[in-house]
Amino acid sequence: MHWLIEQNRSERLVIHTENLTRRFGDFVAVDRLNLDVAAGQVLGFLGPNGSGKTTTIRMLLGLLHPSAGRAEVLGLDVTKYPEAVRARTGYMSQKFALYGELTVLENLTFYAGVYGVNDSAQLREILRSLGLDEVCNQRVHMLSTGWRQRLALAIAIVHRPGLLFLDEPTSGVDPVARRAFWELIYKLAAQGVTIMVSTHYMDEAEYCTRVGIMRSGRLLALDEPEQLKRKLPGQVWEVYAGPLLDALDCLEAQPFILRAGLAGDHLRVICPTDLSPDVIRGVLLEHSIQMQMLQPGVATMEDVFMALATAVDVQEPAPS
Repeated sequence: MHWLIEQNRSERLVIHTENLTRRFGDFVAVDRLNLDVAAGQVLGFLGPNGSGKTTTIRMLLGLLHPSAGRAEVLGLDVTKYPEAVRARTGYMSQKFALYGELTVLENLTFYAGVYGVNDSAQLREILRSLGLDEVCNQRVHMLSTGWRQRLALAIAIVHRPGLLFLDEPTSGVDPVARRAFWELIYKLAAQGVTIMVSTHYMDEAEYCTRVGIMRSGRLLALDEPEQLKRKLPGQVWEVYAGPLLDALDCLEAQPFILRAGLAGDHLRVICPTDLSPDVIRGVLLEHSIQMQMLQPGVATMEDVFMALATAVDVQEPAPS
């Protein structure tokens, strides 16, 4: 796939925002967002539904005007030059619009025409690169969600954008299809395409080069996944005890427990780093709960998100 926008290689930042804000009446959907995304990154934009991810993407595409602040995409002010921004970027929305009675190739040909792309060899190359050549003559309504998802991605990149926005692209698909889709994302990133992908699946953050975590319209953190996990305020413990639910109730009631939850056949507990594991053993013993095993755990992005989401005072992230 030799279809990079050459000038994008030389641009240090492909996304830059300054106090970007969007209000709907009294509701603040995005609150003073300061975000820099460098060329070549795969930025994971994490947060629950309603956290401001889609609104941010729509402002970056020039589809929504900011209530305050400003944003530049590929060096262009999105408010002044929205059409130019959209011409140079790709966008895959949460609910991508495909024509079910048309074939895969017919759908791609139609949308390519909208962008002024009429090179049939180029379309065939995109189909092949995304593994769609084997279903190119099938009608879209006959395809699984995973195949339709691939077609939506093909449509988003048919005009060879240097920056790609993916808004919760794996929502509603099975784990196998999710993993396959992320392999396609990495394939594009390897070609030099900068990608911003929003998701509420915390495990998908592990696939990203950088992660921004949103809550209630605010950017709580922005860093590499491993760095975010190292900053987790606490030690993770894997607690094997029984009865399991009694152990959970017991530990959740303790003031020194930062977070406790079920993790399959055991509990996942986060405590202050200076807390001795003997304290956990002692509390369970006092409540006649049998301790089977206690071992250190490894922090996950879900742990990071929950720690940020439950914090009383949220600090602004340091500039990237």
